Formats: sequence, C-alpha cells, structure tokens
Amino acid sequence: MGKVVHIKNGGIRQSGALVLSDIQFDLEDNEFVYLIGKTGSGKSSLLKTIYGELKLSEGEGAIADFNLSKLSKKDIPMLRRRIGIVFQDFQLLTDRTVFSNLLFVLGATGWVDKTLMNNRATDVLRLVGLEGKANSMPHALSGGEQQRVAIARALLNKPELILADEPTGNLDPETSEEIMRLLLAVAKEEKSAVIMATHDMSMVEKFPGRVVRVENGKMKEVNNMNSFDPFTPFDAQAL
Repeated sequence: MGKVVHIKNGGIRQSGALVLSDIQFDLEDNEFVYLIGKTGSGKSSLLKTIYGELKLSEGEGAIADFNLSKLSKKDIPMLRRRIGIVFQDFQLLTDRTVFSNLLFVLGATGWVDKTLMNNRATDVLRLVGLEGKANSMPHALSGGEQQRVAIARALLNKPELILADEPTGNLDPETSEEIMRLLLAVAKEEKSAVIMATHDMSMVEKFPGRVVRVENGKMKEVNNMNSFDPFTPFDAQAL
C-alpha cells in the first residue's frame, strides 16, 4: 500500500492567520477517513490545501506524488485530475444536462477523444445508478440525485483521492444514508481513498472509519468513537 496523502509538521495559514499547526497526517490507498470538528475549526482549510487552493505554509506535504510545499500554479490542474471533489451544495452547472456536466469536466481536465469521453461519462453514471438521468437538467433532479451526479463527476478521472466536504449536509437522513452507502461502494470499486468532512455524527456511527478531529488549531486521531471519555470537551451536537 502507498501513501496518497502525507503531511508532516504541517501548518496552514489563511489571510495571514495560522489556522492549523503541527499537522501529522497520512492516508493510505483505499482508506476512508472522517474529518470532524466545529464550523471554522479548519476542516475546509485542510481540504483546500490538499487540492491546491491554499498553500501548505509550514512543514512538508505530498498528495499523490505532488509536493505541496513546491506546488506551482501550473501543477494545480494536474493535481486536481488525481483528486475528486464532492461539495455540500453539489455545484452542478444548471444550464446543461447531467451528461453535458460530465463532458464539460472531462474537457476541462484534458480529455479530447469524444468516444472515450462519452464512454467514461456513461460508466460513472452507471456506477451511481443514474444512467437513466443522463439527459435530465439538474433542477429536475432531487437533492439525492444531484449529489449522485456530483459523486459521478468526482469519479471521472479515476481519482486516487476523493474529498467530500459535508456531502450529506443538504440531505434528509434517509437520503444521507443512501449517499454514504454509495460513496463507500464507489470508492471501493474505483480503489479511491476518501477524506470526508462532516458534522453528521450519525453517519460516523453507522459507517465506521478512521476519525480525525480538528479542534483548537490541531488535528487529533480519535481511536474509537464508542470510547470517548465523557469528561473531555467533546460536543457531538456542535460538530
């Protein structure tokens, strides 16, 4: 097994302020990790650093063989071809069909062969169970279906890593569970590692994985969700 993410003694700054410090984080092939923490704790800053929107200001880091400390602007599109991103608010292009959304991303990430593009778009829609919705407009889909399209989009380039930023945040509990099952299944199918930032502790309890808590500018591995010391400051409702 190889490391998809490696950060040692890392620090992340945003607008000059230190958001996270002393980051020690490794992610292996095919691993699933939850990132939990209150709003503003730095979860999104970590994800943005991993996909190249923020710089790693201290320490060393590598994502899928890209050196985060030496990442140049021209490297970022290539880095993002190795990463799939699923957002809370779907971020689909509303002026085109589901299939055209996928073709747009393929074209933007360097694909040119129309047959290969059509085949890959069809494949990922099949993976998420939406092959029958290829010609639908995003507004005609339910929230759960839109998130399925977002997951399909994240899978287009066979990413080594999927970043899911609150992917169930806008969904009802039943749909959230469906999306979690799908995300786990397709990650296994595509052999992708996953980092999922979430406030939804019910998902963490139902679908066990590694858990990393972001709190007070630090990242700390939580060994067992069921063995929290009730006298330590941990408010699941506030996550």
